[in-house]
Amino acid sequence: MKQTPITIVTGRAGSGKSTALAAFEDSGYYCVDNMPVALLPGFLDLSMGNADTFAGLVFGMDLRENGFIRQYESILDVLKGMGFHFRIIFLEADEKTLLKRYSQTRRRHPLAMDKGVHDAIRTEKTILASLRRKAHHIIDTSDLNVHDLKAIIRKMADTVTQRGPMNVQVISFGFKFGLPIHADLVMDVRFLKNPYFVEPLRPLSGETEKIRSFVLNNDQTCLFLKKYFDLLDILIPQYEDEGKSYLTIAIGCTGGRHRSVVIARQLCDHIMASGRKAELTHRDIDKSLSP
Repeated sequence: MKQTPITIVTGRAGSGKSTALAAFEDSGYYCVDNMPVALLPGFLDLSMGNADTFAGLVFGMDLRENGFIRQYESILDVLKGMGFHFRIIFLEADEKTLLKRYSQTRRRHPLAMDKGVHDAIRTEKTILASLRRKAHHIIDTSDLNVHDLKAIIRKMADTVTQRGPMNVQVISFGFKFGLPIHADLVMDVRFLKNPYFVEPLRPLSGETEKIRSFVLNNDQTCLFLKKYFDLLDILIPQYEDEGKSYLTIAIGCTGGRHRSVVIARQLCDHIMASGRKAELTHRDIDKSLSP
């Protein structure tokens, strides 16, 4: 049990801790959010018998618990004395980003009981400064979306326990909205014939049958898919042999609505047909139309 990876996810409110916990859970970890830090030693003792069923344990802890900052150092010292090993991942974002996120979600900041969100964010930064200095990993999520952050966490997830085939995430995106910054492989399909220039097809997405037929019923597309699938059939087992537990493949066209959506769907189906897990995300499918 004491060799089981233990991770504490903490940081500033609104920085993405819930997303990080979800990514760890997807990687085979047992996750507990907002458990009082004083209960941690007892919880670990009670969990000893079930340790082998998970890749590791992850605890979300932050200022939602009043005693967290006051107690965490002494509690972690107790864990060290018990022989446990752990790491601290600290998530943060800049002030402008946090204000925007709170404005969008309309959630209450844990320190905003008697002050505004702006003051609460600044107070929290000061309170957490010492904890930030003790963190093993610091992740700034200011410029990350949910998928970017999940990709980072999945790469950080310990792979001591292997659980079947590698998970593959396939993302369709539009180059005009920027690259998925944590993609392992990126394929540009802007060379394919573009349905945007066929006026009746323009408002449709790549998940419709008309767009799929337009893109796929083409000799150029068929040749590309055959060659690309053959390449990935070689590469994916090589990544698995290297111990990689998660692979992100991004397929891009100009706007991320037509060609990349169709090709990403075909790729995801091809990967799943080989018996591997695959997750499909159309990052930009609902954004503005573009040629």
